[in-house]
Order: sequence, then C-alpha cells, then structure tokens
Amino acid sequence: MSGSRYTKMSSQVIEKMENELAFKGSCQDLPLSSSYEAAMEALSSLITRQKRGDRTPVGGKFGKLERMSIYLRILGLEEKISGLKVIHVAGTKGKGSTCAFCEAILRECGFRTGLFTSPHLIDVSERFRLDGLDVSEDKFLIYFWDCWSQLKENVSEDLPMPPLFQFLTILAFKIFISEQVDVAIIEVGLGGKKDSTNVIKEPVVCGITSLGLDHMEALGNTLGEIASHKAGIFKPQIPAFTVPQLSEAMDVLEETAGGLMVPLQVAVPLDIQRWGGDTLSLSGDHQLVNAGLAVSLCKCWLQRTGNWEKLLEKDEVAAGLELPPAFVRGLSTARLSGRAQIVHDTPLMFNGSADTSENSGELTFYLDGAHSPESMEACARWFSGATKANKTSTPLSSPPSTSFNVLNMKSFWGNGCLNYENDCVQSSNKMSKQILLFNCMDVRDPQILLPRLVNICGSSGTHFSKALFVPSVSTYNKVTSGTSVITSDIPTTRDLSWQYNLQRIWEKIIHGKDVSLDKSSKMDSVDSLPPHELLYQDISHCSPTDRNFACSAVMPSLPLTIKWLRDCVKENPSLRLQVLVTGSLHLVGDVLKLLRR
Repeated sequence: MSGSRYTKMSSQVIEKMENELAFKGSCQDLPLSSSYEAAMEALSSLITRQKRGDRTPVGGKFGKLERMSIYLRILGLEEKISGLKVIHVAGTKGKGSTCAFCEAILRECGFRTGLFTSPHLIDVSERFRLDGLDVSEDKFLIYFWDCWSQLKENVSEDLPMPPLFQFLTILAFKIFISEQVDVAIIEVGLGGKKDSTNVIKEPVVCGITSLGLDHMEALGNTLGEIASHKAGIFKPQIPAFTVPQLSEAMDVLEETAGGLMVPLQVAVPLDIQRWGGDTLSLSGDHQLVNAGLAVSLCKCWLQRTGNWEKLLEKDEVAAGLELPPAFVRGLSTARLSGRAQIVHDTPLMFNGSADTSENSGELTFYLDGAHSPESMEACARWFSGATKANKTSTPLSSPPSTSFNVLNMKSFWGNGCLNYENDCVQSSNKMSKQILLFNCMDVRDPQILLPRLVNICGSSGTHFSKALFVPSVSTYNKVTSGTSVITSDIPTTRDLSWQYNLQRIWEKIIHGKDVSLDKSSKMDSVDSLPPHELLYQDISHCSPTDRNFACSAVMPSLPLTIKWLRDCVKENPSLRLQVLVTGSLHLVGDVLKLLRR
C-alpha cells in the first residue's frame, strides 16, 4: 500500500524528522505579524455575515463554485485536487461522526489520513486533522500564510477575498495535497450542491447521512428540497451510500442518483451484537447508523482504490470476520469533541488542591451540540441513558498521586467517560440532580427543541431539576484560538432578552401555561447570580404567580455560571450535579474551553 504504515518505519521516521526541521526553519523566517493570533484576526476579516441566516452577497461577478475554481487555480491546486482520493459526506445530522469513523478506520488500515470537518469548538486547527491529530500550529501557519498572501495579491473588484468557510476549504485542500495524504475525508459545510467543497469532481465515494429539517433559510422548507441540495454532491457513476431515510427524502436521493447513473445503496446500521468490538467510541444509539454508513464508505473506498484484497491478504484473520480488526479498532477509537461527550469536573481541576469527592460534591458535564429537532431527540436519549448508568457509582476519585493533572487523563477529552487506573468509588449517598445548561441561536426554534428534549427525557424517567439559560461567549463575527482570553467581565449593557425568552418557554413547558416575565422577576443587575439555594429547591417551590422561578434562571455569563456550579458542589459534599450542555455547538465549545483551563 503506497504511503501506508506497511512501508519501512525507519524511512518514515527519517522523513518525518526532516519535514519537521524544515517547518521549524520556515516558521523562524516568518515575520512577527504572522503569529497565530494574527492569523485569527485575518480569518475574522473574512466573515461576511454578522449572524446565522444573513445572506449578504460576497460581491464580484463570479458564482460561488466558479470563484472556488479560480482561487484553486491561483494557488496551483485545481489540477492536483483530482489526485486526492476523497470520501465526500453530506447530511443534516451525523456527518461529522461518520467522517470521524471513516478517518479512524482507514488510519487503522495503515493509510495517511486527512480529515476536514466543521465547525471547530475550541481552535480552528481542529477542522484539519492529519493522521488523527489536529494540524500543528507550525504547519497551519505555513499553509495559511501561503494561501493568504497569494490570494491577497490577486484580489480585484471582480474577485474579492473568499468568505471564511471558502478560505478554510481551500486551506484544507492545500494541507492535504501538500501533506500527500492517502485519503481525504471531506465533510460538506452546508447543503451540498452549492457548497464550497463541491469542487471535488471525482470523489472515490459519496455518503449522505440522516436528513432532517435544518438550515431551511438556505436549503428550503421541505425534506425533499433539502434532500435535493444534499444529493448535489453525487457525481456521474460514482458509488454513493446513504442511511435509512423518510420516503420524501429517499425518493429525491434515488431520483437524483438514477439521473446520474449513480449506484446508490442504503447502508445497514451496525449490529452491535455482531461487530466484534466492545463499544463504539462515540456514544448514543444513533451512532450505530453513522458507524454502519462509515463501514460501507470505507469498504467501498478500499475496493475502488485496489486495497481491499491487500488488506485481507495482510491480515488473514480479517478474511473470516464480518469486519476486519482494523475496522473494529477504528470504530472503537474515533473521536469527535462536543458530541455525546462526558467531562468529569474534579475538585482538583477547579481549585488546584488534591481534594477528593468525599469533601466535595460531584460535577459532571454532558456535552452535545444538538441544535435540530432530530438531533435533540438523540441527545435526550443519550443523556438519559448516560446519567442512569452513572447514578450508583462515580469515576471521580482522585488518583493516589498528588502530582495528578489534566494532562495525565488518558481519555479526558475523548467522547467516553474519564477512567482512572484505580477502581471507581461507590457513592450511592450522593443526591443526583440533572441540570440543563442551554442556549441556541435565534434562527432555531426553542419552542420545538425544548419540549422535545423534556418529553424524550421524561419518557425515560429523567427530569431536570433546573434549567440555566446563558449567553454564549463566542461571537459569530470573530475567529478565536484555543488560547484566546476568556474574561468574566460582563458588559453592563448586555442584552439577555433572548435568554429570558428561553426561560419563558421553559416555564410554560413545566407549568403548562404562559408565564409573563417583567423587570421585577429578573435579576437585580446584569452581573448578579441566583443564590446556591436555587439548586436545592424542588418544583413545589416554583410559583410563577409570585415571580418565584425556582425551575430556571437566566445567568449573566457563561464563565460565572461554571464558577457558580463549581461553588455549589464545593459547599455541598452530598450533591451530584449532572449538567447537560446543549442547543449550540458554540456553547459546547465555550464550555470545553473554560473547563480545559
């Protein structure tokens, strides 16, 4: 296999060392203005829309895909893209997970992988992975400024600089071509037909994940219209796979495939009883659908590139199994932050002392960036199952060594639970409370999202004690890095009207009737927090007519909310808080960034 791990390791090590030295030398030659933060500022200047749903035109005389082709030509990449062996994936939900599974599987098969996904949660470098790792800062800067300077030199009234996502897509192609990856797994940004990634003319195979009603302001108001956009990535006679869909969507996919003579197949969801592994690395029953699609895409890719038989010849055991061991390893190790992710916030993480769970309560964050009705249902099912699994035991005991730190947590930033080497400590005397930490963009419909979350959780016996509504830290018009400063200072003029609207919807769900919120029911000042006692009050204390909203609270800022939750468990050793963070990937990314610090 060309470029695979089956080549001699000694030559690979030497080549890697030479490349790293070359990159370090190149970075030393960069001017001070070419720092990482300067790159973030430059990227921020490419944001043309002030908010989601804004359809402000880019300008110039060319259409999006024609403009993409011109940019690629300027960079000398247009012809080279045809040399990339691409898996192209579109869909409403699950496309990021499917791409992550594909990357891990093919990397375990011995190939050099490139993965492009969106959005990022903490740092923009997350969008570009090489061999399973985020692109290094040195490499990012080299490729970024190379693309930036060449495009800047060629801008005109007819050809402005590309908008943010277009530039990042171009950068992905630049990185993967320069790094000579064996396979490039490319996730569509929005839709498919008119997406910036759709300059790929001859992928090896295409995939369509589960379809639903999302981004309707751009893709249409019906499932059929949305499916038409997604099917736009189909290419003549190139194999494609999808998952079981509603008939309105499937009919469109099949009709589009038929017109292009595309052999379209429906991938069967993974049968967890037969696949040969322990558990999928990405949690939730819905991941069985994504994993099944990834398996089909990877097998097709291996077959069409002439590597399937080689894989079976190399691993005789694989020939007799339903899934080759490399596939099982990939499905067991794939990672994707912010989707069904569990982070245990130990006392050591937030007060720096070698405290134990015996003299402090427990704080666990369940993070899922669900923001569509269908993904919210999947999130609710996952959260209910995950919290029940953790009700009688806790993996929060500190290791014996006082030198323990976050960097030693083997699986801290993975999608599974954190596990220490020592046995879990039983703590059945803890009082568990499920808390919702929520925000969503104003183009979403919380009157659909919140009831669906409550109903699905309730049907599984999971009930939220409180709901906290927070403004996001991230802004739509600025790209920040993982090291960007997050301040706890709150602007006195901050508009929390959207959060109060969310609270009103929540209180109506809980009480079954409209609740009016006037100034007397709001916090005294924009930087005030509710008393810790709020967490201990049950629903019987909630009396909307008396303006006592014990079921929910609007919080002035996210950093203050995290500190407030930590203070609550610190002062009450018998408390176990299980906090679901959902509604927005921006919110999830902000929480992860705060917890990491």
